Amino acid sequence: MIEELAVVVKIENHQVWVESGPYGACGGCLQKASCSTNAIGSVLKKKSVPVDSDIQLQTGDQVMVAIDESLLLRASLLLYLMPLIALFIGAGMADWLVPDNSQSVDLWIAGSAIVSFLVSLWLINKAQNLLILNYYARPVVVRKV
Repeated sequence: MIEELAVVVKIENHQVWVESGPYGACGGCLQKASCSTNAIGSVLKKKSVPVDSDIQLQTGDQVMVAIDESLLLRASLLLYLMPLIALFIGAGMADWLVPDNSQSVDLWIAGSAIVSFLVSLWLINKAQNLLILNYYARPVVVRKV
């Protein structure tokens, strides 16, 4: 399990909504002035995430949230490997279908690769709730800090 410190921001219908902890983007050190990760984290808007909890909590409580490592591995494979495979398949199909004597064969191959890449990203975006965030693989509150 991978754990992260978070703060409870809302409780509704037996569901706890949390935001990442108050310790910068990674929480690894105190070098916030020269850390590019902290600079990016401070610019991006914080997003509340629903998590399951069996612990009685109140808004403002600091909690440790955990997520299964296999879920993270599946998400990484889906988000990084699938678009790359789609890019190569799109280019290969265009190379196979477009005749070699065509004047713009390279343009067709590049265009097909880009279109298949973008379609794969769109499909991943539509399917992410079904494949990654199913009911049994949701983050859970491990303990109150």
